[in-house]
Amino acid sequence: MACEKRLSARRKHTLKGCMLLVATNMLEAEAGVKVGERENFLSDKCPPLELPYSKDELEELCKKLHDQINISEEERYSIEFKLNLVMTEVRDLNIKIVDMRGKFKRPRLKKVRMSADAMLKALLGSKHTVNMDLRANLKQVKKEVKEEDKQLRDVGDWRKNIEDKSDRKKMFDS
Repeated sequence: MACEKRLSARRKHTLKGCMLLVATNMLEAEAGVKVGERENFLSDKCPPLELPYSKDELEELCKKLHDQINISEEERYSIEFKLNLVMTEVRDLNIKIVDMRGKFKRPRLKKVRMSADAMLKALLGSKHTVNMDLRANLKQVKKEVKEEDKQLRDVGDWRKNIEDKSDRKKMFDS
């Protein structure tokens, strides 16, 4: 990065100016080409109008112009109809794309009561030989109740204390 030369502000300004000049020249050239294309199209589609002097020729010209207008209107209508069909198809495809790419709701899973053995058997099939009954492997320990703990529990019973206090309250009330 240290090797890269930075452009000075003056150099940047001149480059921008040159780019803008080239861009304006290109835009002017494009505009000229478009005007030429438009004139060619109009000269092909709309020949110069020659007005006849007699009434019959004028009516004939009006009918001819009317027929041309009808043809152009039919073409416009058919093109608009095709455009609407294509636009609705594009809209539908965009909706499908959004649906495919968008949020996918995961279905709610049902709770299945199945033991670990049954689950392994379903997954592994008949090859399943491992017993998953973990409670059978635990040691059985008997709880020994000491006399000291029993006395502490009896003394610490809050119901007895409340009954004793209620007797004292009766003494003061009388």
